[in-house]
Amino acid sequence: MPNTKSAERRMRNSARKQLRNRSVKSRLKTFEKRYAAALKVGKKEEAGTALREAISAFDKAVKGGVITRGAANRKKSRLSLRLATIK
Repeated sequence: MPNTKSAERRMRNSARKQLRNRSVKSRLKTFEKRYAAALKVGKKEEAGTALREAISAFDKAVKGGVITRGAANRKKSRLSLRLATIK
C-alpha cells in the first residue's frame, strides 16, 4: 500500500491509465484480425478499407501514448506489405 498521498494518487492514476491502455490495445488487435481475415479471403477492397482503419487506430494510439511511434510504424509497414503481396 502507498505511504504518501501522492503515491496514492499515482496508484489511482496508474489503474485508470492501465484500463484505457488495455482497451486501446485490444481494439488494435481487433483491427489487425479483421484485416488478416479480409486478406485470407482475398477481398482486396475490403482489406484496403480494413488497412486504412487499422492505420488510423495505430496513429490514434500513438497520439494517446498507448504505444510508441516506432512500434506503430513497424506494424503499419508490415500490414501494408501484406496487402501488396495480394494480386
